[in-house]
Amino acid sequence: CAAVGRQLGSPMGTDVELSSGQRTTTITSLAAHPCAVHLDTDVHAWFEGLALRSGSDLAALVNAVLRDHVHRAGEPLERTLRRVLREELRKAG
Repeated sequence: CAAVGRQLGSPMGTDVELSSGQRTTTITSLAAHPCAVHLDTDVHAWFEGLALRSGSDLAALVNAVLRDHVHRAGEPLERTLRRVLREELRKAG
């Protein structure tokens, strides 16, 4: 386990005792970084409404939109937002 920590950039090294740890079936994002972003009231309300309607987490929705935009740098943001919204609404049924 210490080797895995080193591979992931963890500072824990090889002298960490993990024998009492428990295995899990889910892994949260290892690359998550807490970051306070101040959204305009209307933008927050829009994302919050979408999150409530789709049953998604607000932060996950914002991350999905931003990540998709980064990966599609040549695509206009409006087109990306529309596509992501269609996908999320389709999932919501």
